[in-house]
Amino acid sequence: MKEKKKKMSDTLVRFDWAIKRLLRNKADYVVVEGLLTVLLGRPIRIKGLLESEGNKETADDKFNRVDLLAEDEDNELLIFEIQNNRELDYFHRMAYGTSKTISEYMHSGDTYEKVRKIYSIHIVYFSLGQGNDYAYHGTTNFVSMHDENDVLMLSPAQREVFECETPADIFPEYYLLRVDKFDTVAKTPLDEWISFLKTGEIPQDAKAPGLQEARVCMRFDSLNDSEKRDYYHMLDNWRYQRSVIETGRFEGRREGIMEGRAEGRMEGRAEGRAEGRAEGRAEGEAKKALETARKLKELGIDVSIISQATGLSPEEITQD
Repeated sequence: MKEKKKKMSDTLVRFDWAIKRLLRNKADYVVVEGLLTVLLGRPIRIKGLLESEGNKETADDKFNRVDLLAEDEDNELLIFEIQNNRELDYFHRMAYGTSKTISEYMHSGDTYEKVRKIYSIHIVYFSLGQGNDYAYHGTTNFVSMHDENDVLMLSPAQREVFECETPADIFPEYYLLRVDKFDTVAKTPLDEWISFLKTGEIPQDAKAPGLQEARVCMRFDSLNDSEKRDYYHMLDNWRYQRSVIETGRFEGRREGIMEGRAEGRMEGRAEGRAEGRAEGRAEGEAKKALETARKLKELGIDVSIISQATGLSPEEITQD
């Protein structure tokens, strides 16, 4: 019994819940600062967490897609996106997020030199894109169309005014962490962070900045009763959502196989009867898909996810 109690006392809450509920406290910024320091390769100190649409707690905030905006000591903006569910157009979402943030933090009448540097950090728990690594970094460089070694630099005057060397230092930078792709022993600070994001566990000898502090402020047994209820509610919704989507995909595959076999047996029968059955089946499938979409909408699931699970277009899903 004592061993079980000790194990529960070491349990840490999920990072995506903590960053939205616990890590807003200035005293706990050190956890997020640790991750940013590892990613950006330089010490980061957060000046404040800024309100963004996904950073607001609402009654229908069921599945905890995190959208967090921070500002560092150099007045640079840091966007956090944490997504658990597959989104086919997620790269487009990344581009939209940075462009929207740039426009929101430009004041009317400002010159373009007031555009602020943005770092867009994305932690995803699904297979995004095609690649072998779990961590990717994207920048904007201008390369000669005739000589790949000729990368456009800023002029001496621009370097002096903007205090940077290349256009990439002005444009947004993207960090993409594909957590589920991590399957190795943690050897570097970044490895330790990704391992924690995937398993929720922090080894006693972890050296990465912010992890030892996370061990303290993210302990489940340190939550008050209200926070524990909120955390359990998030876990229940998250598990249920995953179950609904996976069940829909499984049933779709199974029905496709059964229909294919049935169609094979029907070959050679009267053309009119075959067409009638096909039309009836299509109508039945459409009705079933719409019913599934209606249930998913009631759960608050994004239209893009419903579209992937049911095969319906966003217009079909949103129409009454």
